[in-house]
Amino acid sequence: MHDEHDHGPGHAHAGAHPPQPDVEDLPPSESQRLETAVRELLIEKGVFAGADLHKMLETIDSWTPALGARLVARAWVDPAFKERLLTDAPAAARELGLDPGQAHLVVMENTPERHNLVVCTLCSCYPKRLLGIPPDWYKSRAYRARAVREPRAVLAEFGTVLPEGVAVHVHDSTADLRYLVLPMRPEATQGMSEEELAALVTRDQMIGVAVPVG
Repeated sequence: MHDEHDHGPGHAHAGAHPPQPDVEDLPPSESQRLETAVRELLIEKGVFAGADLHKMLETIDSWTPALGARLVARAWVDPAFKERLLTDAPAAARELGLDPGQAHLVVMENTPERHNLVVCTLCSCYPKRLLGIPPDWYKSRAYRARAVREPRAVLAEFGTVLPEGVAVHVHDSTADLRYLVLPMRPEATQGMSEEELAALVTRDQMIGVAVPVG
C-alpha cells in the first residue's frame, strides 16, 4: 500500500474542515465590499452592462454537480463511453453536450485497489463547469495542505475509511489542468436507469472525499 501525490503538467500557479457556519447574517467583508465597488464602477464606465453581468451569473448558477454526475452515470452503463472518458475526457463530455471548460480535464477511475483524491494546493482550481462552485472546505488552507500530507486522515473526517490495501493517489489541479474522479458503481444498483444512477452521484464523490453507498 502506498499513497501518492500527483502533480499535473504545467503547474502554473503553483486540518480539519467541518461544514462552514451560516454567514448570511454577517456584514459584508472587506473583499465583498471591494468586489461590489469594482463591479458598480465597471458598469458605470460601460465596460459591461448590468444585463451582461446578470446573464453571466445565470450561466454560473447553471453549473452544478448534476452535470458531472451525468458523465459518471453514462460511464457506469456504457463501457465504451467509459473508455473514451478516461482517455479523452473533454471529448467525452462534449458527446453529452457538456462544456468541460478551457483547462484540460482528466478523469481518474477509482478501483478496488486505488482511490483518487483531488486537491489544488496553491489556490482552488476545480472543474466548475461540471461541478459548480467549489465548497469552502476545498478552498481552505487546511484541506489544501492536509490532503497531500495525510490524505487518509482527511478522508476519515469525511466518513471515508479505506481498507489498508487501497492506495490513495492525490491529484493536484493546476491553472491548466482539472481532475474529476470516476467513483466505483455501487453493487446494489443493477437494473437502475442511467437517470437513477446519476441521482446517486454527489459532488464529494467526484472530488474523491466520499464514495457511493450501496
